[in-house]
Amino acid sequence: MSLFGGKKHLSSFQIIFYGFSLLILAGALLLMTPLSSRSGQWTSIHDALFTATSAVCVTGLVVRDTATYWSLFGQMIILLLIQIGGLGIVVTASAISIASGRKISLMQRAVIRDSINAPQLGGIVRLTRFIVTAVAAVEGTGAALLAIHFVPAYGVKKGLWYSVFHSVSAMCNAGFDLMGNYSSLISWASDPLVLTVIAALIIIGGIGFMTWYDFSKYHFRFRRYSLQSKMILISTAILIVLPTLYFYFFEFKTGDRPERFLTAFFQAVTPRTAGFNSVDLSGLSEAGTMIMIVLMLTGGAPGSTAGGMKTTTLCVLLLTSHSIFRRQDKPSACRRCLSSDTSVNAQTIALMYVFLFITGACVISRIEGFPLLTCMFETASAVGTVGLTLGITSGLSLASRAILIGLMFVGRIGGLTMIYAIFSSPTVRRQPYVTEKVIVG
Repeated sequence: MSLFGGKKHLSSFQIIFYGFSLLILAGALLLMTPLSSRSGQWTSIHDALFTATSAVCVTGLVVRDTATYWSLFGQMIILLLIQIGGLGIVVTASAISIASGRKISLMQRAVIRDSINAPQLGGIVRLTRFIVTAVAAVEGTGAALLAIHFVPAYGVKKGLWYSVFHSVSAMCNAGFDLMGNYSSLISWASDPLVLTVIAALIIIGGIGFMTWYDFSKYHFRFRRYSLQSKMILISTAILIVLPTLYFYFFEFKTGDRPERFLTAFFQAVTPRTAGFNSVDLSGLSEAGTMIMIVLMLTGGAPGSTAGGMKTTTLCVLLLTSHSIFRRQDKPSACRRCLSSDTSVNAQTIALMYVFLFITGACVISRIEGFPLLTCMFETASAVGTVGLTLGITSGLSLASRAILIGLMFVGRIGGLTMIYAIFSSPTVRRQPYVTEKVIVG
């Protein structure tokens, strides 16, 4: 049976589910081999599976230090998993099919549409080409800019490898790094070029493929963008500006003003959903930790390299609440009304993410004995596919790691995709029951 289905017909959601599952399994098997570790020894299945899941789900949580434990071969496998996971297994397979000259069937086009949240089937092959080309161009540009500082610091070969690895990791919102000792980008905390380039790659990867497509067609004519692109760009700007101001004035108070602002800006960008950090996050206040958790749960845009419940979900929830306050029959934005299905889906997704991250945190807290807020940070990081940590991930038991693996998987493929793939058809079924009103609130 091929990725797009063979004799047995699979729905788009099942193809996405099984595709990611098989990719994780293949990655884990490769990472287990002696070629993948610096010591030349076999890696345990649970360490390899956790790393492969984190890479494919572009999360960045690790139980083995990427720079010191994995060999160059292992790091290349991780980078390949990140790239495929960021683009999406369906887009990657489609790009290979297009490059080889194979014709893309109607069903395959439908799967691509569902995987990237495209509005229609028309032009889906052209859109796939655009996505792959744009990703390659942005990652190449990012690597070239990072090489300006990485090559002098690490030498030509190592510097170029670090530039490519961190550019792809940032663009795919993965958060994997090669700096060693789980330090992320702390050693580059005062370097404006490195942090700015990484932050720009995170933002570009996180706003979504359809937003890129709107920009390529309309450039800066914002009024002509789709409602989804408008909501993504506005919410992204707000979710960067407000946390930056909070972190600048209340959390990061060391260093001169430009360095403090750079730190605040970077730490406002990276929770959605990249996982790099330029400071020790254990020094955050409880309020700062909670703000990070909210940002991690929100994530990036639908049809992007980012995870989380998505910025559009948060926008729809706020717009729905606003319409209720104003006693309007439908939520609206930018002179467009939202369908009732959109509001219901947003509420379901938000409830699912909150339930998963809180339940996972409570279970891990009971198992490990860590403070609940610390565990909430880790589970929010996992289900939001972020990768930020307060330093407890590598020391967790197998049961707690299994919980994080499940959260990372759900966070990457999406809650509704998971439900439709396993439990039911996405087709709406009418209930043959009498409607009765229930008072809420």
